[in-house]
Amino acid sequence: MTFCKPAASHLFPPRFLQIPHCCYDSRATRMMIDWQTLRLTLLLAFTVSLILLVLGLPIAYWIAFSRWRWKFLVEAFVALPIVLPPTVLGFYVLVALGPRSPIGRWWISLTGHTLAFTFAGLVIGSILYSLPFAVQPFAASFSAVNRKLIAASATLGASPLRTFRTVTVPLSASGIMTGLALSFAHTMGEFGVVLMVGGNIPGITRTVSIDIYDRVQSSDYAGANQTALILLIVCFAILALVYGLNRKSALMDAWK
Repeated sequence: MTFCKPAASHLFPPRFLQIPHCCYDSRATRMMIDWQTLRLTLLLAFTVSLILLVLGLPIAYWIAFSRWRWKFLVEAFVALPIVLPPTVLGFYVLVALGPRSPIGRWWISLTGHTLAFTFAGLVIGSILYSLPFAVQPFAASFSAVNRKLIAASATLGASPLRTFRTVTVPLSASGIMTGLALSFAHTMGEFGVVLMVGGNIPGITRTVSIDIYDRVQSSDYAGANQTALILLIVCFAILALVYGLNRKSALMDAWK
């Protein structure tokens, strides 16, 4: 039997903890591979990667070029999810999104339901958890851009935005691609944060990693093996493609 009830029940009024009928599924009716869960996980990873591209580029640019004395505090905050236990981050995200927080109350006034234990809540938690995997490669690639080229662009009359689009971004393409791939693959394999923030609701918040855990708990080792193998192949293929393209780009630059 699948377990879906949120653990932090004291954070939510009873009416927000009603378990949907779809939360329960029998082992007898379970497929060897839950394609619905796989599609939801891919949608989550794709959504998070696109949002991190939009949010991560300006943050990384500021980190790479800012001369602010206390910049290291921002860098430490961005890198915090790398060392912070996922359950700790998930707990605070859960509290922040709950119906008793300002954000949670505002969301309920707009939609009529809580933000936690929804796909939107999963996206928010995943963005925070995968943020350093996007920002750090972005910032490293921006820092490697020759400052003389940026200065030359400004001397020719280009605006900072145009210089960013025509000089910085093209020269940082490999780092941007790496950041997108790492954030995508990292989101695919998330467990602690998504379980804390989204629970285990089939078709809504149940991701591949949670499905694997649930299968192991049910002694469905064959199904867990097949699902884990798909996740392994997808993540390896993404990383191999990106590193292969980066290697090809480096070789082409060496021949120039």
